[in-house]
Amino acid sequence: MISDLVTDAVRAAETNNAEQVARAADLVVKTIRADGLVFTAGAGHSLAAVAETFYRAGGLACVYPLYHPQLLPLHGAQSSTSAERRGGLAAEVLAPAAPGPDDALVVFSTSGVNPYPVELARAARAAGAPVIAVSSRASVAAAPRRAGSTLIEEADVVLDTGVRPGDASFPPEEPRTAALSTILNAYLWNAVLAKVVTLVEDAPLWRSSNVQGGDEANAALFARYQPRVPALA
Repeated sequence: MISDLVTDAVRAAETNNAEQVARAADLVVKTIRADGLVFTAGAGHSLAAVAETFYRAGGLACVYPLYHPQLLPLHGAQSSTSAERRGGLAAEVLAPAAPGPDDALVVFSTSGVNPYPVELARAARAAGAPVIAVSSRASVAAAPRRAGSTLIEEADVVLDTGVRPGDASFPPEEPRTAALSTILNAYLWNAVLAKVVTLVEDAPLWRSSNVQGGDEANAALFARYQPRVPALA
């Protein structure tokens, strides 16, 4: 059953990434304490993970989502694939604001071989920002290299989803459907957040705007971060 596959995949991700989740959380904590920003990025369906990091109930308020419309399949399926394979797009996306030494970059990319995620990571590290990759070592190993190196090779910390090449998981003997990367990306990000809040009691976290007092609690976070994160407008 698909529920068993999901449960097994989450448990494997938890077991295999315990040390890396702690390292990623330490980098995020360092960013919070420096009053920096956590930049998050992805392309294609990995943008679902970027949405999970941004303006989310219980999520960090100091998140700067990196985005370009051409990367979203809803704006053009084939063009989104072409966009992440195009060299130079990362520089365009980083032009308005790029991570520096007080910041961190989190890149979600299951295959981790296209120019966009690789160039993002390379640029961030050159600017002194640590890079956290949420990727799949198995998928990276099976994918054709298109950027000289891979996201995993450019990252300081790698959270390995363990997703099979091609992402599909069902049926197990000949997987054709039920991609698991979105579930595992969200799980690993939230595992990092859970560790962060055990280390920083006053971490800047959003409240749901649909609970009593949510808007009032969020007002101070908007005042603090909107000048640096335009997408909060």
